[in-house]
Amino acid sequence: MDPIAFSIFGVDVAWYGILIALAMFVGTMLGIKEANRVGLGEDTLLDFLIIALPLSIIGARMYYVIFEWDRYRGSFKEILNIRNGGLAIHGGVITAIIVAIVFTKVKKIDFWVLADIAAPSLVLGQSIGRWGNYINQEAHGGPTDLPWGIMVEGVKVHPTFLYESIWNIGIFIFLIWYRKNHQKIPGELFLLYLALYSFIRVLIEGLRTDSLMLGNIRIAQLVSIMGIFIGVALFIYKRKKQL
Repeated sequence: MDPIAFSIFGVDVAWYGILIALAMFVGTMLGIKEANRVGLGEDTLLDFLIIALPLSIIGARMYYVIFEWDRYRGSFKEILNIRNGGLAIHGGVITAIIVAIVFTKVKKIDFWVLADIAAPSLVLGQSIGRWGNYINQEAHGGPTDLPWGIMVEGVKVHPTFLYESIWNIGIFIFLIWYRKNHQKIPGELFLLYLALYSFIRVLIEGLRTDSLMLGNIRIAQLVSIMGIFIGVALFIYKRKKQL
């Protein structure tokens, strides 16, 4: 599939960018609805997103470039060119968390309330954004004979983007159900997202052929293991504290 969707006045518009924009739009609409429901307010959420979304894209790119520095060294133009992919979700999420911590302190609102509003939107946006990897023929796994394998450069490979996309939709549905039926205290949704997404990322990353590496360590697996531990530990701590 051609990664370029169309051109406007000689400027190519990539499917990757369109899907990221779609993910942001859908996530924002869902977030606004929830912000109004819990009393945080649409304006407060939009103030946060105006800051967090662009900084998260920058953070996702910086994270990727840092661990692929040999590829980008000496080419500032390529560092800025995200249309061909190269956004690391972990970098974006870490940046968004930092922005949220600062934002909630300045605004004097509960960080966990904001995090819970964002969690379902974030994971659904990730599910949408993963299809950009398919169009760019990146973030796939190694060779497979499974019937749902996809062809990349003449080789049938694991569609790891699809595995993650489906799992993320499942997390989204679960979070909406949990919020309605079982949530007791602020922060639970975000911590469940953190643990559940990190769990599948550990497994999927083992199949991928383009992992960011630090020596022999897959960075995404290391960060995801930390995410599982933090998510589960804080969830248990907050539940016990509430009793």
